Amino acid sequence: MAEKKHHKHNDEEVNETQAEAVESPENAEQANVEIEALMKRLEEAEAKVAEHRDGWQRAQADFINYKSRVQRDQELMKSVMKGDIIKKFLPVLDDLERALQNRPADSGSWIGGIELIHKKLQSILESEGVTRIEAEGQLFDPNFHEAISHEPNATVESGHVIAVVQSGYMLGDHVIRPALVRVAQ
Repeated sequence: MAEKKHHKHNDEEVNETQAEAVESPENAEQANVEIEALMKRLEEAEAKVAEHRDGWQRAQADFINYKSRVQRDQELMKSVMKGDIIKKFLPVLDDLERALQNRPADSGSWIGGIELIHKKLQSILESEGVTRIEAEGQLFDPNFHEAISHEPNATVESGHVIAVVQSGYMLGDHVIRPALVRVAQ
């Protein structure tokens, strides 16, 4: 109950102060000046808030772009490193293929082991995304083929691959080793 009386008393004082402020022209003019100053400060504060918000949004966009660039660079580095490692195994695959092509007539059961090793190696490379570049009979493309000779040939059209000397391989869309080919002139 005492609080209500105190509250009423404060309300009456505020109302009296407001009434005095409105009644006096000097007070009204001073209040207008204060209101204008406060409005100006409010506009300045809002401008700073907008400026800081724009800066924050730019920083956030820059960070997202940076994060995307780092992730893209990491994926590219991973792909290049993977390609470098796989490239070291390709001579082994070439040797196995040459061994299978030149097997003796009385090769015996050991040839089955060589064929199994060859198939396993091919399977591992395929599971990693490695594909052989098809070249024989294709139009020569320096992006996928490396010409080791240009030869006249009556059966193959000029500019096309006559024979593959060494197979080329790709990892996804990236050539890890171009095919060594002989090209018709």
